[in-house]
Amino acid sequence: MSIKGRVHSIESFGSADGPGVRFMVFLHGCPLRCQFCHNPDTWGSNKYEEMSADQILRQALRYKNYWGTNGGITISGGEPLLQIDFLLELFKKAKAQGVNTCIDTSGGCFTREGEWFKKFKELMNYTDLLLVDIKEINDERHRVLTTKSNENILDMARYLSDINKPVWIRHVLVPERSDYDEDLDQLNEFIKTLNNVEKVEVLPYHTLGVFKWEELGIDYQLEGIQPPTAERVENAHKRLHVEDYK
Repeated sequence: MSIKGRVHSIESFGSADGPGVRFMVFLHGCPLRCQFCHNPDTWGSNKYEEMSADQILRQALRYKNYWGTNGGITISGGEPLLQIDFLLELFKKAKAQGVNTCIDTSGGCFTREGEWFKKFKELMNYTDLLLVDIKEINDERHRVLTTKSNENILDMARYLSDINKPVWIRHVLVPERSDYDEDLDQLNEFIKTLNNVEKVEVLPYHTLGVFKWEELGIDYQLEGIQPPTAERVENAHKRLHVEDYK
């Protein structure tokens, strides 16, 4: 029987989440509770549609002519790896059609134990690229920002380096949360230990998703914190040596 995925939303022409033009699928559910999340409605609401891998692939392939040589499908969320069985079925079928596959993940549910890890190792056979979000390198600050430790997230990054699976490292720059010079330097040192990093991106914090928190009746914990200044963004670019990966 075909596995149904819980789909939050779909975007036909994504241009910021992987190479080329991407068919974006945002899945429902996430183990983290990031204070800056712009999709808090993926956490636990019933606002999702159940879809099969075949349904998504049929819809995606309508746009294949627009993808060029680099485009394809990116699965984001929420956290796509929470639905690893569905993701595995979808990517197997996508690769059979010659589709470039990408996962945008926080790594929050990564583990090297049990059935999940077995499935993850198999999934990597059908995955071309991962966008790995490292929210904050300092574990204590990471817990404040997301409610979870970053230990398994960094372990996932190490594992992907060990198997030489291409990744883009992403860091959301949030004033008073993830914009500290010493942490940016520590994150840079960590990235330098990885041999599979193709790109490093600094994503400036924004407030465009605040209305969703208000609609859901959830207190927005970054109230009063403004997006980072151009100077702080440039500082993060320099400390993470973003230009070296272009």
